[in-house]
Amino acid sequence: MTTTNTIARQDLQQIMREMIDAGFVGVALRVNDEHGEWVDSAGVSELGTTAKPPVDAFVRVGSNTKTFTATVVLRLVDEGRIDLDAPVLGYLPEFALDERITVRMLLQHTSGVFNYTGEFYPDGTIVAGIPSTIAGKEWLDKRFDTYLPEDLVTLALAKPARFEPGTDWSYSNTNYVIARLLVEKVTGNSLAEEMRRLIFEPLGMTDTSCPGTSTELPEPHPHTYYRYLEGDEQHTVDITEHNPSWISTGGDMISTTADLHTFITALVRGQLVPRPLLAEMYTTRATGIPNMDYGLGVFVLELDGGATVITHNGGMGGFGALMFSTPDGNTTLTAYLTCVEDAEMSIAPAFQVAQKQLIDAVFGGRADERAS
Repeated sequence: MTTTNTIARQDLQQIMREMIDAGFVGVALRVNDEHGEWVDSAGVSELGTTAKPPVDAFVRVGSNTKTFTATVVLRLVDEGRIDLDAPVLGYLPEFALDERITVRMLLQHTSGVFNYTGEFYPDGTIVAGIPSTIAGKEWLDKRFDTYLPEDLVTLALAKPARFEPGTDWSYSNTNYVIARLLVEKVTGNSLAEEMRRLIFEPLGMTDTSCPGTSTELPEPHPHTYYRYLEGDEQHTVDITEHNPSWISTGGDMISTTADLHTFITALVRGQLVPRPLLAEMYTTRATGIPNMDYGLGVFVLELDGGATVITHNGGMGGFGALMFSTPDGNTTLTAYLTCVEDAEMSIAPAFQVAQKQLIDAVFGGRADERAS
């Protein structure tokens, strides 16, 4: 196997060690660049053991699911089955959608629709949705429950909108569950079937799937955990297996760092979405995150010195997944992280620091904090 240069490799190994020291259970990196491919991991695959995390592991990739979903929608736009600027209500009249919300607004998080996993406001106010990982033991107790996507959307639409459609930006998992229902309505197939037709099979991605309500992860996989307090006693529970229908298309997919590399490389090189629609995908809306605006299912990150990186990251059930690429696909970073999650999201600051360090090491530029 060819490798990145020795200095860069040592930098990445040092970053991984620092991530483990900061509280992550495990981390695995995959870098592809002009030096070839380099992979490595640090930490442990499971608490109480010494085995390193497998570099070819199956993991929950969280909100990277959104980039896959946006890609399917844009392919259907290319096939003439969806109009980006048409009202979503025309496709899904059974839902109480504001008639001003367009397909583009769903993919760009400008619809204003309430986020069914909970809304966070700048003043610190939180408006709860379904029990998510911020709900503590309530989420833990319900982690094997099944949620139907239609019910998640109905719950969200019963809540006040965050803003008038098209007037602002706010990250909402609901947008992508509606996008899922849109795909299924216009094709008559499940989103999973359309992903296989349009992405997985053409690219030979045999290790990526939409699990639906399945609680299992294929082998090999690392383990993730949830920590909560009951009285004065702290408990830590293995949550590797749980029903991902609570997050649905907001972040339920399973993949590997190798398949994420295959996907993001093909996407940015125009192998999945025609160039004119790829330009639409990269047309961004300001997010309030410095140097990082949102297109259609992707963040566009501007680094110091003017370089651009196309990215989406995700966190779900103790897993974190990173997916970065230069616009030409010549340099990519894909990774997974595992942790002990809790309602306070105490690992989040370390997650942000790790992303900054990795971006600097791989792409040669620093970035400010960003959403996932």
